[in-house]
Amino acid sequence: MSITLTIKLKEFLNIPITFCYHENMSFRDNLRETLEFMDMEQKELAAKTGISLKTIENYVRKDSSIPSADKAVLIAKALGVSVEYLINGRKQEKPDVPLIQPKYREAIDIVVKLNNYNYEVIVSVAKTLLNLQAKKP
Repeated sequence: MSITLTIKLKEFLNIPITFCYHENMSFRDNLRETLEFMDMEQKELAAKTGISLKTIENYVRKDSSIPSADKAVLIAKALGVSVEYLINGRKQEKPDVPLIQPKYREAIDIVVKLNNYNYEVIVSVAKTLLNLQAKKP
């Protein structure tokens, strides 16, 4: 249900949802870019995955440092991307979780918890705000 609501949010609130695709980039490059996009620090990734900060730093700094499969799965899950994306830059056909810019995460987390009535109220307010915004120079 959260993915459906996220798509509805994009329609009504004009929130960009991005799926990255960068073929021929290394694991290091894809990890760096995803961390930057998600506005996540290496120490936060280390905490979310249980992988040591030093190991995460090695993955980010050394092109030849590639994690084992189990660590790659932990990293991908924490970042909301596929292992395939981290390894070769190709996204999954149907991603588990769309990458959402950090500044929109809080709003989405709140909206997905609303009941149907309150969701409709939020959508209505958002549409009104968009209309007002479009009329202002």
